[in-house]
This record gives sequence, C-alpha cells and structure tokens, in this order.
Amino acid sequence: MPFVKFWNDQLEFYGGLTLLFKQVIHDTFSGKFYWRLLFDQILQVGVKSLPLVLITAASTGMVMALQFGVGLEKFGGKLYVPKLVALIILREMGPVFTSLMVAARIGAGFASEIGSMVVTQQIDAIRAMGTSPIKRIVIPRVLACLIALPILTASANIVGNLGSLWVGAYELDLDGNFYLLKILSTVTLKDYFSGFFKTFFFALFIALPACYFGLTVTKGTKEVGIATTKAVVVGSIMILVGNYFLSKLFWIIGTVL
Repeated sequence: MPFVKFWNDQLEFYGGLTLLFKQVIHDTFSGKFYWRLLFDQILQVGVKSLPLVLITAASTGMVMALQFGVGLEKFGGKLYVPKLVALIILREMGPVFTSLMVAARIGAGFASEIGSMVVTQQIDAIRAMGTSPIKRIVIPRVLACLIALPILTASANIVGNLGSLWVGAYELDLDGNFYLLKILSTVTLKDYFSGFFKTFFFALFIALPACYFGLTVTKGTKEVGIATTKAVVVGSIMILVGNYFLSKLFWIIGTVL
C-alpha cells in the first residue's frame, strides 16, 4: 500500500540519518583528521556561495523595506520600517534565506558528488585502502557547513540591512542617519543570536541529508539525479519546518532569560 510504503520510507530515512549523525560524531573525535579536505570544502561551501548569498540578502532587504514602506505609509507608520525590517532580517529572513540558497547549491553538489563516487566505486576503493569514507567524505562536508553557514548568515544580515537602508533613504525619503540609528537602537544581541544560532541546525539539515542520499545511491547514474533532487527538497523542507520549532525554542529561552 502507498501509505505503508511512505511511512516505511520515512522511518528508513530518519533512522539512517540518525545513524549517520552518530557515526559522524564518533569518527570526528577519533583517528586521523583530514584538515586539507576540510579547507577545500570550506572554500566550496563558504567562499563560492558568498556572491549568491549577498545578492539574495541585498534583494530581500530592499524588497522588504519597499513593501513595508509603501504599506505603512498609508497609516503614517513609515517611521517603523527600520525596526521591522531589521528584526525580520536578523531573526528570520537572514538565516532562512541564506540556508535555502546554500541548500540549493551545496546540497545538490554534495549528493551528486558522493553519488557519483558510489557509482564509480570510489567509496569501495576508500574502504579497500583501510580508510573510513565517513572521515574523508562526510565529516569535512558537515564541518564545512557548520563553519561557513554562520559566517555567510552574518554577512547576509549586514548586506540585507544595508539594502533596506538604501531603499529607505532613496525610495522612502527617510533620513539615512535616522534609519541607521533606529536599526542600532532596536536590535539587541538576543535578536541577533536567536537567528544566528539557528544556522548551526540548518547546516546539519543541509549536509547530513545530502550526504545520506549520496551514499545510498545503488542503481547507477540515473539515481544520482534522483538523490540530488531529494537532497535539495528534503534539506529545504527541514529548514522551513525546523525554523518554526527553533523560533519557538529561542522565544521560550528568551522569555526565561
């Protein structure tokens, strides 16, 4: 039955993902660590994703400032645009949009690379040489995402607010100094970190499913494309769904502290 098959697939996926995560944690702190492979992946994940992330952040900040400005002007609330846009970018749009862009680019890349290595039996060759494919293939990619994604998000937050500042000054006729002052006086460290800490979870949501789908390719090159699609879709869904629960969690923590 399709319903039973669906739940079997879900249990297999989340069970396999949990086992992969457990093995990543174990192997990271045991045996040899491949620093060069980590630096190569940081270059791929961080540096080469930076232009895409910055363009997305600037466009998002500009559009949000314009839409809020036009909407609130009818009610005399245009002066609240800096506060609204800054809070939304730092808490939600910055980390979420950055993670989605990285998931689309990096998640697809991880799944296709690893899937191709499985098909061409490179993974088997790594095992034959007495090396763990988890240590050489998965761990550098997971750690690269954990390192690069928070930095990309921090850059996106700055560029997104600068984009909104530009629109506020030149499209909404708000004084630039006033706009900047409102951002700085509104945003707190709690607002910043509530979005920033999400990126560590989002990094896992991107890297682990992509590596899992790549490693589970079994039926040749055709399945590599399927694994690539699954990696992007599943990673994006986990980011969007997980964002709600993480927002709720950090809101609870914020009220307690």
